Amino acid sequence: MLSRERVIQVLRREKPDRIPIYGWVRANLEAEISEAFGSVEAFEDRYEFDLAHLFGGPNPHPAETIEPLRRDLRREIEPRDLLDIPLGDPNDSDAYSAIVEGIRHHKEERGRFVYVQTPGIFECLNKPFGIENHLGYLLRFEEDLHEVYRRQSVWNRTFANNCIDLGVDMVHVSDDWGAQDRLLFSPSIWWRLIYPYHRVTCDAVKQRGTYVSFHSDGNISAVIDGVIKLGYDVVHPYQESAGMDLREYRDRYMDSFIVMGGLDIQTTLGFGRLNFLKAEIERVLR
Repeated sequence: MLSRERVIQVLRREKPDRIPIYGWVRANLEAEISEAFGSVEAFEDRYEFDLAHLFGGPNPHPAETIEPLRRDLRREIEPRDLLDIPLGDPNDSDAYSAIVEGIRHHKEERGRFVYVQTPGIFECLNKPFGIENHLGYLLRFEEDLHEVYRRQSVWNRTFANNCIDLGVDMVHVSDDWGAQDRLLFSPSIWWRLIYPYHRVTCDAVKQRGTYVSFHSDGNISAVIDGVIKLGYDVVHPYQESAGMDLREYRDRYMDSFIVMGGLDIQTTLGFGRLNFLKAEIERVLR
């Protein structure tokens, strides 16, 4: 069975021959893994990874437009200011080279399921605004943010469609909404300002017959029904140390979406407690 087929079986709620394997190790462990295995690619082959998380593509808020605006304003960028400059070109074909190479290496040559990181709505705009300012803008500039978010959602949709055209199996939307024990903002703000613009990408991806997944660290329990309504097939990571409850997931949501991950980075991974790690793997899978 190809790795890609194994992952799709899980997404279809079918029983695979084994649990699909993946770990995002390059960002923090590339040097150590390369010393031990020769390369991250060799490590992935040795342990028969089934999924590949691809990065790359154009930047909606490139530094060459954001930084001159910041210098000219001599103050923090506000939503109305951002509307005065163009977004980066989502159709810049040269910017997709890393994604094309990732599809070739992982999907075409190794039969893996490939998914690509794409922007959400809130998280990606923390770069031009700053997260503290952005949280304040949710209260101060709601009308302007609707237009900023609408424009971002159109860009995101174009990017997602381009990635699907290249051959990705799943569009992975990253948009951190969660604090350690609650949302970063109220559920009512989420429904008014975040939900409508996630809908743009989710609907487009679903219309293409492609899977769509969602990432948020922290506790997003207050809007999990909205995540389901958006049609996300996968939610990552479902952070137990922030109060997300895998037992509740099994009881209430297991038929609505798949959890990817489940091994907590704040309490479980990276501490060298191998017996505890083994016990946690068994607990989470059961």
